[in-house]
Amino acid sequence: MNGRRFPQRVFREGDEPDPRFSLANERTFLAWLRTALAMYAAAFALEALALPEATGWRIAAASVFLALGTLAALQAWFGWMSTERAMRRGKPLPGLPIGAALVVGVIVAVALVAIGVFV
Repeated sequence: MNGRRFPQRVFREGDEPDPRFSLANERTFLAWLRTALAMYAAAFALEALALPEATGWRIAAASVFLALGTLAALQAWFGWMSTERAMRRGKPLPGLPIGAALVVGVIVAVALVAIGVFV
């Protein structure tokens, strides 16, 4: 065991999995982070537009995108940890606890933007 790996609560358990699986888990982590960055970019873009009409809808949509970006970043971290821990223990891989909330949130955000554009 390498004592310098972070986080210790993940790497101190079980056996080292096949590197291909750990690297795939890391790629999934990075994909969730890219999603979080895209959500933040959407929120900032909506605010940068500063359209005079439908200000409330624009702010609401930007707020939803900010919340979704934060959820995506949390999903990246906690999803990576739980998957890595499950692989090290030889247990079934976990599901996406925050993933369902992200899907619903994206639908809400798109609806808010669409309403703001067409109102």
